[in-house]
Amino acid sequence: MKRIEVVAAIIRQGDKIFATQRGYGPWKDWWELPGGKMEAGEGPEEALKREIREELSTEIVVGKLLYTIEYDYPEFHLTMHCFMCTLVGEAPHLNEHEAACWLTADTLRSVNWLPADEALLPLIESELNNSL
Repeated sequence: MKRIEVVAAIIRQGDKIFATQRGYGPWKDWWELPGGKMEAGEGPEEALKREIREELSTEIVVGKLLYTIEYDYPEFHLTMHCFMCTLVGEAPHLNEHEAACWLTADTLRSVNWLPADEALLPLIESELNNSL
């Protein structure tokens, strides 16, 4: 089975996290954490900063690794390193996604998450609830 390794940013601002809606491909219209594939020779933090610059035209500070998801999609096995992050640049600008929103612990499950991202929701809820 094909294996893909990616990084994802859990961009937090106060009691909210930033979610994006895919605008292309077989999972079009599903919601995800922004990020993408690591390039050869890149570390996870470096890849995540690059991906956020490309996708959202902004800068982030990469914080702690919250969790690494291992998930089997029908076509490939996904390894997704998920980091807590904060914005340091301008407000995100959508270069690849069709929509985005800020979600609280109470509204986190109001969007249709990609399966791998959905597996992370209990940890994100805990992060948001434990620091209020």
